[in-house]
Amino acid sequence: MNVKKVADHITDWLRDYAMNARVEGFVVGVSGGVDSAVTSTLCAKTGLPVLCLEMPIHQAMSQVTRANEHIAQLQKRYPNVSSERVDLTQTFETFVASCPDSHQSDRRELSLANTRARLRMTTLYYFAGLKGLLVAGTGNKVEDFGVGFYTKYGDGGVDLSPIADLLKSEVFALAEYLEVPESIRLAQPTDGLFGDSRTDEDQLGANYDELEWAMMQQDTGKKPEDFSGREKKVMHIYLKLNRANRHKMEPIPVCEIGEEIKALD
Repeated sequence: MNVKKVADHITDWLRDYAMNARVEGFVVGVSGGVDSAVTSTLCAKTGLPVLCLEMPIHQAMSQVTRANEHIAQLQKRYPNVSSERVDLTQTFETFVASCPDSHQSDRRELSLANTRARLRMTTLYYFAGLKGLLVAGTGNKVEDFGVGFYTKYGDGGVDLSPIADLLKSEVFALAEYLEVPESIRLAQPTDGLFGDSRTDEDQLGANYDELEWAMMQQDTGKKPEDFSGREKKVMHIYLKLNRANRHKMEPIPVCEIGEEIKALD
């Protein structure tokens, strides 16, 4: 991949979109992960105002440290970048205390993890409205269109998606070109929504290289039965996630009501 051409193309696309939308710039939620680091850097390269928003909720210190390192580096390199920190931990705890408990602990844990993402989305749009900014999404192609690994109306609630046509490996290539801190590039990918050390691979059952491979096999029409061993297992994992999360990737279903039904008898 020609990383310079790709970076320049995305930067131009972001700048043109913002100017046509008549907005000031962008707000990006910075997590300490490579996707948000690449997205915020590309936004910064437009020269338009960029607000990097850190929104910890019981966040691991390693994630906070990486996020702060990236923001500090970005502000040193680009004068158009500003930052805010909104600690949502107490907001989250107040929400948890207000909701009834459930005996289905697995579902409750996942539901609360998604709640974290939705609180952050609300915060991003608060600042977007306050400052006339667009919320820039940080999802990559595998997450957004392969396995649906994001929260509906959480990190999936954005105005535009600069890196959603890039595979995870391509995001890492861009990260190196854009001089994203090494601590971020070497860190195990994690959504950080559970308050523990679980990685994306722990949740998905396969790493991004494997999922990219499976995504390409799906595009050629191949099925799990065409493979054996680990490859067969990965194909099963990918297709199961793809089917289960299809509702995130497709438009919201609309019940169409024809005129013959609306017509008075």
